[in-house]
Amino acid sequence: MRHRVTIGRADLDEPSLAAFLRDHLAAMEPTAPSESRHALDLGGLRSPGVRVWVARSGEDILGTAALAELEPGHEELKSMRTEPRSRGRGIARRLLDHLVADARARGVVRISLETGSMAFFAPARALYRTSGFEECPPFGSYAEDPNSVFMTRSLSSAPRP
Repeated sequence: MRHRVTIGRADLDEPSLAAFLRDHLAAMEPTAPSESRHALDLGGLRSPGVRVWVARSGEDILGTAALAELEPGHEELKSMRTEPRSRGRGIARRLLDHLVADARARGVVRISLETGSMAFFAPARALYRTSGFEECPPFGSYAEDPNSVFMTRSLSSAPRP
């Protein structure tokens, strides 16, 4: 029986989620030098001001995404990952739409993100662009880095078609 996809707040004590997040960090390891990898580990996701969601089909984790407060009204998209066998099914878009709706409902006016500049991250950059994100200078504590692309989106504007 095929289960429908649901999105809910993460239980950071769930062992299968911890394993999913470890796999995320392991997948990032060969993409850039350590100083250019900015994915949050489980401890970082437990920080105050971080909200984490999980997309599931039944008990299976299909994807994760988080928002971390940078300053009042401005949050950063973090830990966006789709389980490799579930890519191409719209999971990331559903997670992103869910996070944008949550942020809007809480009065957030801007979401920014950092992602890799390498080919591995091209699908993510395309998703962000079609969701209204535009490239921007580094924000928060980030510095210019040839391995990074910085993007931002105002929540007062609709995504481009």
